[in-house]
Amino acid sequence: MQQPILNPQPIKKFALFELGFRPFFLLASLFSIIATSLWMANYTFGWILPVSNITPIAWHGHEMVFGYTTAIIAGFLLTAVRNWTGVQTIQNLPLLLLASTWLLARILPLLNSPILFAWAALFDIVFFIGLTLAVLQPIVKVKQWRQLLIVSILVMLTIANVLYYLGVFHIANQGVSWGLFSGVYLTMALIFILARRVMPFFIERGVGYQVQLKNGSFVDSSNLFLLAALWIADVFLKHALLTALLSLILAVLHGFRLSGWYTKGIWKKPLLWVLFVGYSFFILGFALKALNFFALFSTSIPLHAFTYGGIGMMTLGMIARISLGHTGRNINEPPNTLKWIFIGLFLGAIIRVIMPLFLPSAYLHLMATAQLLWIVAFTVFLAHYFMIFISPRADGQPG
Repeated sequence: MQQPILNPQPIKKFALFELGFRPFFLLASLFSIIATSLWMANYTFGWILPVSNITPIAWHGHEMVFGYTTAIIAGFLLTAVRNWTGVQTIQNLPLLLLASTWLLARILPLLNSPILFAWAALFDIVFFIGLTLAVLQPIVKVKQWRQLLIVSILVMLTIANVLYYLGVFHIANQGVSWGLFSGVYLTMALIFILARRVMPFFIERGVGYQVQLKNGSFVDSSNLFLLAALWIADVFLKHALLTALLSLILAVLHGFRLSGWYTKGIWKKPLLWVLFVGYSFFILGFALKALNFFALFSTSIPLHAFTYGGIGMMTLGMIARISLGHTGRNINEPPNTLKWIFIGLFLGAIIRVIMPLFLPSAYLHLMATAQLLWIVAFTVFLAHYFMIFISPRADGQPG
């Protein structure tokens, strides 16, 4: 870590565009509430979505992967890269413009116009290109070439998004499927990279006692290669046996990694256990995917172990912690409500992933409950964090 090379500037009362996490975490949280509410209205209550060109399920999948999740990635990287490189990432007008392209790509598809949908696709691709360049520039400036792996994943996410739109516009026959599922796997790859960097660090310094966590070098060197193989086998080759075997191996590898990060003190710290439980859902997803070689349940169950449980819990936990730490607040004394927010999201993940295995006849009611718990969790979170996102740092520092 390096201290950012920042020019001293007057502290602004409205700080939303002072650093990347602020607008993107706020917009992602708000959009996740709106998008899940619309999906609930459509899936549970039969309300017709005002979306042209695509099916409701394709819209839902795209907006949660390339909308909500990518906004969290943008906020995280534009903040973390500043710390890694010591170079100020985009802020003020450039940050406003980047956030605006993301927002337009979310709003325009809901106006039920094929022309506006095409414009949304353009804004979406422009956003991805802009984000990649904004992350790349500080890395190149200080020649931190080891960070190029993260940039390469952003490039591949951009390509996956292009594939999705090529499918929507009937240019690539399987583009929608290839793009959406590629987006999930690439997001998981990025989370595994970042989790390896920050989770042991957070846990060792957050539990309140001396502990040294274990990290397996074999897991570090092999898990991304195996995940890439799973991505190809599952999405492009559709090879059921290879998909199951790779999923089983990945479940074991990540289970081994997570066991090395365990210490009982995490259960007293919501900002730690939410990450640990979220990571556990990825392991569960791999195990369910391996088990589903025998076609025992819907493929959406392991998928939502990855997305609702894994991505959902880890992103909410990360934005809750980062937003406190980067606004000069005490991460060891987070709002008491956070514990209940995380518990609510955890219950939603259990209801979405586990309960349908045992109560398939109640599937629709379980989905509605899980959707509602997601909406409530993010609504309460945003109510507590809205002022944190827009207000200056509590310690009077810029950022």
